[in-house]
Amino acid sequence: MASKNWPTTLGLRSFLDTRKPRLLYGAENATVSKGPGAMRIYRKVVPKIAKDVIRSLLANRAIEMEDGRRDEAELDVAGVLVDYLNALDQLRTDAQETLARHNLPVEMLGRVKRQLADTRKIVMGEGAMEHVIDRVIAGLFDSKNIEEVFAEDNEIRKLVTEAMNKYMGVDEELDREVRGRLKNLREGTAEWEVEYGRLIEQMRHTKMAD
Repeated sequence: MASKNWPTTLGLRSFLDTRKPRLLYGAENATVSKGPGAMRIYRKVVPKIAKDVIRSLLANRAIEMEDGRRDEAELDVAGVLVDYLNALDQLRTDAQETLARHNLPVEMLGRVKRQLADTRKIVMGEGAMEHVIDRVIAGLFDSKNIEEVFAEDNEIRKLVTEAMNKYMGVDEELDREVRGRLKNLREGTAEWEVEYGRLIEQMRHTKMAD
Protein backbone atom coordinates (compact mmCIF):
# COMPACT_ATOMS: atom_id res chain seq x y z
CA MET A 1 0.00 0.00 0.00
CA ALA A 2 1.35 3.40 -0.93
CA SER A 3 1.86 5.94 1.79
CA LYS A 4 -0.27 9.06 1.59
CA ASN A 5 2.17 11.14 3.61
CA TRP A 6 4.20 12.21 0.59
CA PRO A 7 5.38 15.84 0.91
CA THR A 8 4.73 18.21 -1.95
CA THR A 9 5.18 21.90 -2.75
CA LEU A 10 2.48 22.36 -5.36
CA GLY A 11 0.70 25.28 -3.71
CA LEU A 12 -2.70 23.70 -4.37
CA ARG A 13 -4.25 25.15 -1.25
CA SER A 14 -4.30 28.66 -2.70
CA PHE A 15 -6.03 27.32 -5.80
CA LEU A 16 -8.58 25.41 -3.77
CA ASP A 17 -9.20 28.32 -1.43
CA THR A 18 -9.84 30.87 -4.17
CA ARG A 19 -11.77 28.56 -6.56
CA LYS A 20 -11.35 31.06 -9.39
CA PRO A 21 -12.53 29.44 -12.65
CA ARG A 22 -10.68 32.09 -14.65
CA LEU A 23 -7.42 30.32 -13.82
CA LEU A 24 -8.43 27.60 -16.23
CA TYR A 25 -8.63 29.97 -19.14
CA GLY A 26 -5.37 31.82 -19.64
CA ALA A 27 -3.55 31.10 -22.88
CA GLU A 28 -5.44 28.60 -25.01
CA ASN A 29 -2.87 25.82 -24.72
CA ALA A 30 0.65 24.88 -23.72
CA THR A 31 3.11 22.51 -25.36
CA VAL A 32 4.20 19.58 -23.25
CA SER A 33 6.62 16.87 -24.33
CA LYS A 34 5.12 13.49 -25.09
CA GLY A 35 7.30 10.79 -26.58
CA PRO A 36 9.46 11.84 -29.52
CA GLY A 37 7.34 14.89 -30.35
CA ALA A 38 5.67 17.72 -28.53
CA MET A 39 1.97 17.61 -27.79
CA ARG A 40 -0.34 20.24 -26.40
CA ILE A 41 -2.50 20.46 -23.33
CA TYR A 42 -5.50 22.65 -24.11
CA ARG A 43 -6.71 24.56 -21.07
CA LYS A 44 -10.36 24.03 -21.86
CA VAL A 45 -9.98 20.26 -21.50
CA VAL A 46 -8.16 20.51 -18.13
CA PRO A 47 -11.43 19.85 -16.23
CA LYS A 48 -12.01 16.77 -18.42
CA ILE A 49 -8.49 15.49 -17.71
CA ALA A 50 -9.00 15.99 -13.97
CA LYS A 51 -12.37 14.24 -14.07
CA ASP A 52 -10.98 11.30 -16.00
CA VAL A 53 -7.96 10.90 -13.69
CA ILE A 54 -10.18 10.68 -10.60
CA ARG A 55 -12.74 8.48 -12.38
CA SER A 56 -10.05 6.02 -13.44
CA LEU A 57 -8.48 5.88 -9.98
CA LEU A 58 -11.86 5.26 -8.34
CA ALA A 59 -12.91 2.67 -10.93
CA ASN A 60 -9.71 0.73 -10.31
CA ARG A 61 -10.06 1.12 -6.53
CA ALA A 62 -6.70 2.89 -6.37
CA ILE A 63 -8.06 5.59 -4.07
CA GLU A 64 -10.85 6.08 -1.55
CA MET A 65 -12.71 9.25 -0.65
CA GLU A 66 -15.73 10.34 1.32
CA ASP A 67 -19.03 10.89 -0.46
CA GLY A 68 -19.31 14.39 -1.86
CA ARG A 69 -15.55 14.91 -2.14
CA ARG A 70 -15.16 13.92 -5.77
CA ASP A 71 -15.54 17.42 -7.19
CA GLU A 72 -12.98 18.73 -4.73
CA ALA A 73 -10.54 15.96 -5.65
CA GLU A 74 -10.97 16.83 -9.33
CA LEU A 75 -10.14 20.44 -8.47
CA ASP A 76 -6.95 19.24 -6.80
CA VAL A 77 -5.85 17.55 -10.02
CA ALA A 78 -6.94 20.51 -12.15
CA GLY A 79 -5.02 22.80 -9.80
CA VAL A 80 -1.77 20.96 -10.49
CA LEU A 81 -2.24 21.25 -14.26
CA VAL A 82 -3.28 24.89 -14.09
CA ASP A 83 -0.34 25.71 -11.86
CA TYR A 84 2.06 24.24 -14.43
CA LEU A 85 0.36 25.90 -17.41
CA ASN A 86 0.36 29.26 -15.62
CA ALA A 87 4.07 28.86 -14.92
CA LEU A 88 4.68 28.26 -18.64
CA ASP A 89 2.62 31.34 -19.53
CA GLN A 90 4.60 33.48 -17.11
CA LEU A 91 7.85 32.05 -18.43
CA ARG A 92 6.92 33.03 -21.98
CA THR A 93 5.87 36.54 -20.95
CA ASP A 94 9.02 37.13 -18.90
CA ALA A 95 11.24 35.85 -21.70
CA GLN A 96 9.60 38.21 -24.19
CA GLU A 97 9.97 41.13 -21.78
CA THR A 98 13.65 40.26 -21.28
CA LEU A 99 14.23 40.39 -25.04
CA ALA A 100 12.52 43.78 -25.27
CA ARG A 101 14.32 45.20 -22.23
CA HIS A 102 17.77 44.22 -23.49
CA ASN A 103 17.00 44.76 -27.18
CA LEU A 104 17.80 41.15 -28.01
CA PRO A 105 16.81 39.45 -31.30
CA VAL A 106 13.70 37.26 -31.32
CA GLU A 107 15.93 34.28 -32.18
CA MET A 108 17.14 34.42 -28.56
CA LEU A 109 13.66 33.71 -27.17
CA GLY A 110 14.13 29.96 -26.83
CA ARG A 111 17.48 30.35 -25.10
CA VAL A 112 16.16 32.94 -22.66
CA LYS A 113 13.13 30.75 -21.87
CA ARG A 114 15.38 27.78 -21.13
CA GLN A 115 17.58 29.86 -18.84
CA LEU A 116 14.57 31.17 -16.95
CA ALA A 117 13.08 27.67 -16.77
CA ASP A 118 16.30 26.27 -15.30
CA THR A 119 16.36 29.03 -12.68
CA ARG A 120 12.73 28.41 -11.73
CA LYS A 121 13.04 24.61 -11.95
CA ILE A 122 10.32 24.40 -14.61
CA VAL A 123 10.72 21.35 -16.84
CA MET A 124 10.03 21.95 -20.53
CA GLY A 125 10.46 19.86 -23.66
CA GLU A 126 11.87 16.40 -23.08
CA GLY A 127 10.85 15.18 -19.66
CA ALA A 128 8.01 17.69 -19.26
CA MET A 129 5.27 15.09 -19.51
CA GLU A 130 6.85 12.93 -16.81
CA HIS A 131 7.32 16.04 -14.68
CA VAL A 132 3.63 16.95 -14.96
CA ILE A 133 2.57 13.40 -14.13
CA ASP A 134 4.89 13.43 -11.10
CA ARG A 135 3.20 16.60 -9.89
CA VAL A 136 -0.29 15.17 -10.43
CA ILE A 137 0.63 12.06 -8.42
CA ALA A 138 2.17 14.17 -5.66
CA GLY A 139 -1.01 16.24 -5.62
CA LEU A 140 -3.08 13.11 -5.09
CA PHE A 141 -1.06 12.16 -2.03
CA ASP A 142 -1.24 15.73 -0.75
CA SER A 143 -4.98 16.12 -1.32
CA LYS A 144 -7.13 16.47 1.79
CA ASN A 145 -10.06 15.22 -0.28
CA ILE A 146 -8.59 11.76 -0.85
CA GLU A 147 -8.93 9.60 2.25
CA GLU A 148 -6.63 6.74 1.28
CA VAL A 149 -4.37 5.63 -1.58
CA PHE A 150 -4.40 1.86 -1.99
CA ALA A 151 -2.46 1.28 -5.21
CA GLU A 152 1.31 1.17 -5.50
CA ASP A 153 3.04 4.17 -7.06
CA ASN A 154 3.70 2.42 -10.40
CA GLU A 155 0.02 1.47 -10.76
CA ILE A 156 -1.10 5.02 -9.96
CA ARG A 157 1.39 6.34 -12.53
CA LYS A 158 0.02 3.97 -15.16
CA LEU A 159 -3.59 5.04 -14.54
CA VAL A 160 -2.77 8.77 -14.46
CA THR A 161 -0.64 8.49 -17.61
CA GLU A 162 -3.36 6.66 -19.53
CA ALA A 163 -5.98 9.21 -18.49
CA MET A 164 -3.79 12.17 -19.47
CA ASN A 165 -2.53 10.72 -22.73
CA LYS A 166 -6.07 10.57 -24.08
CA TYR A 167 -6.24 14.36 -23.98
CA MET A 168 -2.79 15.30 -25.25
CA GLY A 169 -3.41 17.49 -28.28
CA VAL A 170 -7.19 17.24 -27.86
CA ASP A 171 -8.91 20.61 -28.16
CA GLU A 172 -12.49 21.35 -27.22
CA GLU A 173 -13.75 20.95 -30.78
CA LEU A 174 -12.18 17.50 -31.24
CA ASP A 175 -13.43 16.31 -27.84
CA ARG A 176 -16.97 17.48 -28.65
CA GLU A 177 -16.88 15.82 -32.07
CA VAL A 178 -15.76 12.47 -30.66
CA ARG A 179 -18.30 12.54 -27.84
CA GLY A 180 -20.99 13.28 -30.41
CA ARG A 181 -20.12 10.04 -32.20
CA LEU A 182 -20.41 8.06 -28.98
CA LYS A 183 -23.94 9.08 -28.00
CA ASN A 184 -25.09 5.47 -28.30
CA LEU A 185 -22.64 4.42 -25.55
CA ARG A 186 -22.77 5.22 -21.86
CA GLU A 187 -19.89 7.47 -20.82
CA GLY A 188 -17.60 5.92 -18.24
CA THR A 189 -18.13 2.32 -19.34
CA ALA A 190 -15.20 0.22 -20.56
CA GLU A 191 -16.65 0.16 -24.07
CA TRP A 192 -16.98 3.99 -24.10
CA GLU A 193 -13.39 4.42 -22.90
CA VAL A 194 -12.01 2.11 -25.59
CA GLU A 195 -14.01 3.76 -28.36
CA TYR A 196 -13.17 7.29 -27.15
CA GLY A 197 -9.44 6.51 -27.21
CA ARG A 198 -9.65 4.87 -30.62
CA LEU A 199 -11.62 7.73 -32.21
CA ILE A 200 -9.42 10.40 -30.63
CA GLU A 201 -6.28 8.80 -32.07
CA GLN A 202 -7.92 8.26 -35.45
CA MET A 203 -9.25 11.81 -35.78
CA ARG A 204 -6.15 13.40 -34.29
CA HIS A 205 -3.93 11.73 -36.89
CA THR A 206 -6.39 12.72 -39.63
CA LYS A 207 -6.27 16.38 -38.55
CA MET A 208 -2.45 16.33 -38.34
CA ALA A 209 -2.26 14.90 -41.87
CA ASP A 210 -4.55 17.60 -43.34
